[in-house]
Amino acid sequence: MRPVAIIGIGKTPFGAFPGRDLRSLATEAIGKALQDAHATPSQVEAFYLGNFAGPSFVGQNHLAPFVASGAGITGVPCTRFEAACASSGSAFFHAWSSVAAGIYDVVLAAGVEKMSSQPTPKVTGILASAGDICGEIRAGATFPALFAMIARRHMHVYGTTREHLASVAVKNHANGAKNPDAHLKKLITIEQALKGKPVADPLTLYDCSLISDGAAAVLLCPLERAAEFTSHAVRVLGIAQTSDRLALDEKEDITTFAAVAKAGEKAYRMAGVSAKDIQFAELHDCFTIAEIIASEDLGFCPKGEGGPYCLDGHTSLSGKRPLNTSGGLKSKGHPVGATGVAQLCDVALQIRGQAGERQLAHRELGLAQNLGGSGATCVVTVLGAAA
Repeated sequence: MRPVAIIGIGKTPFGAFPGRDLRSLATEAIGKALQDAHATPSQVEAFYLGNFAGPSFVGQNHLAPFVASGAGITGVPCTRFEAACASSGSAFFHAWSSVAAGIYDVVLAAGVEKMSSQPTPKVTGILASAGDICGEIRAGATFPALFAMIARRHMHVYGTTREHLASVAVKNHANGAKNPDAHLKKLITIEQALKGKPVADPLTLYDCSLISDGAAAVLLCPLERAAEFTSHAVRVLGIAQTSDRLALDEKEDITTFAAVAKAGEKAYRMAGVSAKDIQFAELHDCFTIAEIIASEDLGFCPKGEGGPYCLDGHTSLSGKRPLNTSGGLKSKGHPVGATGVAQLCDVALQIRGQAGERQLAHRELGLAQNLGGSGATCVVTVLGAAA
């Protein structure tokens, strides 16, 4: 397998953009990634698009060539990947695989979602289709309800409190307020988070990620060719995609995401590192409990201590292992098909020293963790400086 580098990154701002369509968002991000790599559309040899529900949100199928042609990319393989909220993480995994295997040299991976075109109840129903339709969804469950059950069980087993959940939201909002591309640049307090509008007990509005529009893209090539394009390439040191059962009642333990733990183990092994070596990470905080559990499953803190780990400040910008310096899904936004690649862009910005007010002093080794559904898919990527 050849070493692989990210040579270009591009993102749109995340938010609700009634005047923008899916294709324009995606082509903006792609254009930025190509420009960042000093590359042209004609140099792209394959295109991998992450998108969860374009057909349901905007009525458009055959999305990969539709988006690629809008960016001036034709005559190459164009493939769409659907893995719920991990759709573009999966697209990136397969893009990396094709370069690492020597099938292609210059490959583009992107993610996009246009969610605000539908009312919130409709969006909730579309998102629910990533769960077990024949079981829990037929019984009336939605993802807020499913993650509320996960949170309740974690509270019961480990003593996690609502203050622990709220501390994740407060920290991520503080980071997002410093991110010019974030959907919700709003500082909040623990008290505000605790008094938020109830969604699914114990989760309030402040525990839930946003319904967002947006896109992100990265350009990949063999590490040995990276200098042809850029002087600030970022190396993919380790990566893994794993899976688990969809339904909560089929899982042995709903206080852990087995796919996250397994993907983390595999990515660490490939990179030749351990959890203690990771200096910062972008974690999939679709709900505050998801960040807490991921921080445990990835070995950043002992099982059951993810809540206190955040509340005590260890995951803040000045903490010993900052998590979600971008603001996370909670504040930056969560256009589900774009989230995985956007996380990689944010990790790359830190490694390149281009994160602005959120820049970390120690940022040589970062991680991105992208979750699909209630843990049925996970992609974990370890990134480091190319030189």
